[in-house]
Amino acid sequence: MANSAATIVFLFLILLAAVVPSLGKDYTVGDSSGWTMTGDYKTWASDKTFNVGDNLVFKYGPGHTVDEVSSGDFSSCTVGNSISSDSSGSTTIPLKTAGPHYFICGVIGHCSSGMKLAVTVAAATGAGATPTPSGSSLTPPTTTSGHVPTSSSSSGSVSPSVFMFLSSCLVMVYKLIVS
Repeated sequence: MANSAATIVFLFLILLAAVVPSLGKDYTVGDSSGWTMTGDYKTWASDKTFNVGDNLVFKYGPGHTVDEVSSGDFSSCTVGNSISSDSSGSTTIPLKTAGPHYFICGVIGHCSSGMKLAVTVAAATGAGATPTPSGSSLTPPTTTSGHVPTSSSSSGSVSPSVFMFLSSCLVMVYKLIVS
């Protein structure tokens, strides 16, 4: 019995080691300040590496939107041509494709006041991957991704639902060991 329990724990640890690094991170745009007209989003993104599987979490009050736009609309702060738009106050954008992604507030005047974010999403992470730094001198995206507004966790952390899943797995392994 002890040998099979040890085998189960060992297999669980291998699964955990394989799954956890591949899970995306949630980045709360603007950290505790959120998505506001006073944010400096170029600086906020400059020290982060975004990967496919990560999420951008926008937290904002009424009177704002999160619009994904083309490179040209980002540069000129053109509103009304968005790829996607949300005004729920808590928007999570899953980063499903590599390359540049552009976001603005679609309320007239907000983008030109600084409510704009450009990120470059790296295709992969790991030993052989070379992440692409975020910045504003980007080319237009070649594909778009679907966006689902949801609530999420804090900046640069693994989602609470992932921890809930892993905790449940650990409880099941524990029950197998002690029974």
